[in-house]
Amino acid sequence: MAATILVVEDEPAIQELIKLNLEQAGYRVVQAFDAEGAASCVRAALPHLIVLDWNLPGMQGIDYCRNIRADRRTQAIPVIMLTGRTAEADKLAGFDVGADDYVTKPFSPRELAARIGVLLKNAAPQLSDAAVEARGLRIDPVRRRVSGGGHTLQLNPTEFRLLHFLMTHRNRVYSRAQLLDKIWGDHVYVEERTVDVHVRRLRKALAESGHEQLIETVRGSGYRFAS
Repeated sequence: MAATILVVEDEPAIQELIKLNLEQAGYRVVQAFDAEGAASCVRAALPHLIVLDWNLPGMQGIDYCRNIRADRRTQAIPVIMLTGRTAEADKLAGFDVGADDYVTKPFSPRELAARIGVLLKNAAPQLSDAAVEARGLRIDPVRRRVSGGGHTLQLNPTEFRLLHFLMTHRNRVYSRAQLLDKIWGDHVYVEERTVDVHVRRLRKALAESGHEQLIETVRGSGYRFAS
């Protein structure tokens, strides 16, 4: 699944330059030209990362970054500040309000894409195209293939995303609500029992290769992939 990048920049030429380069790098780009527009985009669906210009009409980017970090729903989203301000004091101010990285104009679009890739890899390893293997079970996001014990396993798209997420966050327990947010998206409203249904189906698919026991139920808490 391609990561969604929200680009908040009031200069159309820079917006299009960033959009073109990020789409070529395989990202999905959502655009906003001010903090109000960005907030509207975030309410509709959480992006995986935000590229945020400092100098915006209305609310400044640095103030909007502060709002992002103050909101429990958005506080974990990586933010890259994009600005012509090069003074050390400005960089420190950006980091103080919660920015994860700071890119100054003029900038290299390829460098920006590379920095986005690093942040996403650290914040959301399930977005990586790298194959993941554990105890003989292998999942390949590029080929959309799951294999184990000499078998190619058949998973539907939701179960594939669920397995990929759990395998890239091994031994960590996730509640049903957290899995709904991570797999279905926080803007999609479905019942928590939906997670149980897909876990059962996933275990049934993994049983063909003898890996169904890797998806553990943690009573009162949720599920984890035990490696």
